[in-house]
Amino acid sequence: MAEASGFDYQTRDGTVRITHHGKHATTLRGSRAAEFLARVEREDPQELMARLTGNYRRGNERVAKQHPRNRGCR
Repeated sequence: MAEASGFDYQTRDGTVRITHHGKHATTLRGSRAAEFLARVEREDPQELMARLTGNYRRGNERVAKQHPRNRGCR
């Protein structure tokens, strides 16, 4: 899997705002924000943010589309 990149986060008043290439991706509040801040210290921050925003599958769709099982009946 290709390495995730382009993610950044800012914290403010207990809220975490995650951006991807400068565009807003998601906002975490409360316990989810606290859990994120704890996990970002011990895990890969880019991969963690990609998973939280749902942007972690990019890169393999083209290969999967070409697989015989996914071509359909023609």
